[in-house]
Amino acid sequence: MDFSTFSIFHIFILSLLFPSLVSSSAVRDPESVVAEVHKSINASRRHLGYLSCGTGNPIDDCWRCDPNWESNRQKLADCGIGFGKDAMGGKNGRIYVVTDAGDDDPVNPKPGTLRHAVIQDEPLWIIFKRDMVITLKEELVMNSYKTIDGRGASVHISGGPCITIHYVSNIIIHGINIHDCKPGGSTTIRNSPEHAGHWTPSDGDGVSIFNSKNIWVDHCTLSNCKDGLIDVIHGSTAVTISNNYMTHHDKVMLLGHSDEYTQDKDMQVTVAFNHFGEGLVQRMPRCRHGYFHVVNNDYTHWEMYAIGGSANPTINSQGNRFLAPDDGSKKEVTKHEDAPESEWRNWNWRSEGDLMLNGAFFRQTGGGASSTYARASSLSARPSSLVG
Repeated sequence: MDFSTFSIFHIFILSLLFPSLVSSSAVRDPESVVAEVHKSINASRRHLGYLSCGTGNPIDDCWRCDPNWESNRQKLADCGIGFGKDAMGGKNGRIYVVTDAGDDDPVNPKPGTLRHAVIQDEPLWIIFKRDMVITLKEELVMNSYKTIDGRGASVHISGGPCITIHYVSNIIIHGINIHDCKPGGSTTIRNSPEHAGHWTPSDGDGVSIFNSKNIWVDHCTLSNCKDGLIDVIHGSTAVTISNNYMTHHDKVMLLGHSDEYTQDKDMQVTVAFNHFGEGLVQRMPRCRHGYFHVVNNDYTHWEMYAIGGSANPTINSQGNRFLAPDDGSKKEVTKHEDAPESEWRNWNWRSEGDLMLNGAFFRQTGGGASSTYARASSLSARPSSLVG
């Protein structure tokens, strides 16, 4: 993390001049966003037909049915759902084509590299000239208003530190293979054309989202990183994590920094249409404090539990498919952590329309919810072919 005086000063000034750039508080009623998600899903389903290219997945149906999508890539920015729906990424910016898979200098990145693209101040829609494997020397620190769009190429970020989204807004990451991420060192990294600062060692996350808002991670594959696959912490909000395929990892997804970090009460995250697959152990996700809508995901493997949390998070689980492991002691989907039952039995965790297979069960808790929350258009479970 960048703790230089320059960086902190500029973050402070930006937060005063452009409060939307830095996360502060939840700005939307979570129940209305849940209703919006269901409305978009149901609209996609109504358009299904014998000759339709639609899948019933509102994100994919928004852009994939266009045979000329490659010449209209920025349409993707209009296709988000859930709390991260307003993530613009590099919409209305120019197309930046990555031509060089190298990362020789994190302080003075070479034009044509991914690092050079993501640090620019202007909105950019970043695409790739060809298939490539990018092994970063240090974590990739992104500037605001960027889309990393891997469609049309096989792009891997692997074998080094990976993606850091830190005190920024409006980021879309789509169609990237992120795996085998490692911790970075204590070093200097450039995060804008005007500024390079000292960063403490990174944890080895696939995607680390720190005090940022309007973030959308979609259609990525993630596996086998040193720490988390996706971590959303320190006051981040307005995040959607969708259509990703996650495998071979222990602590998959952390949403909320710590029980003591109460600023995460404003965190709002949508987890939708993901496939949690082979070799996963726990935290799909692990939640703290905020509001988490977990909808139409396909869970085919866990070794400890699927959805857990502490510090009184609200978890709204709807239309997911949970296939429990054969081990009779691992059938429970949920895990209430770091509190006595007398406390966690009041946490608002609800299961609506989930499909429980092989003995899976969801331990619902809480004294009930508003009628809007409790009746938010429960969904039937969807097949895994529509996820990923």
